[in-house]
Amino acid sequence: MIRPVTEGDAAELAALLVANRDYLAPWDPIREESYYTEDGQRRILTDLLRAGTSIPYAIVRDGRIAGRVNLNNVVRGPFLSASLGYWVAESDAGRGLASAAVAAVVERAFTEHGLHRVEAGTLTHNVRSQRVLERNGFTRFGLAPRYLRIAGEWQDHVLFQRLNEPDRT
Repeated sequence: MIRPVTEGDAAELAALLVANRDYLAPWDPIREESYYTEDGQRRILTDLLRAGTSIPYAIVRDGRIAGRVNLNNVVRGPFLSASLGYWVAESDAGRGLASAAVAAVVERAFTEHGLHRVEAGTLTHNVRSQRVLERNGFTRFGLAPRYLRIAGEWQDHVLFQRLNEPDRT
């Protein structure tokens, strides 16, 4: 279902992003053209893997990449926290892939990576993404006004979290 992304995935990811550019546009920042190229994806992946503050995974369906799920802004020490981000190709949307991928990456966050907390934010009108988080035990804890610049506009986000505590969220 998920596996670590490698630099060798750059061409497949670039092709998937080009094919889904319009579909993902309302949920993404405005990107430079290089983002949608194999070289651009390779550079991004190289930088992510070197920095060590993000842990990118490919969402895999039938042997092909169907999206990404990432642990971003990983902080060690007493915080032991990360931010979650994910997307699924339009052709694979509505099949439970995002929910399954989030479940798998949160399990890895808590077991393999030893994190205590995973946070995620969604646009206020992204009900589908909010359902994915709620299905995975995330609880809403706030609203962040003008949180991220998405589709060229500073937009509010609903904030969710999940704690690595069996009886608490």
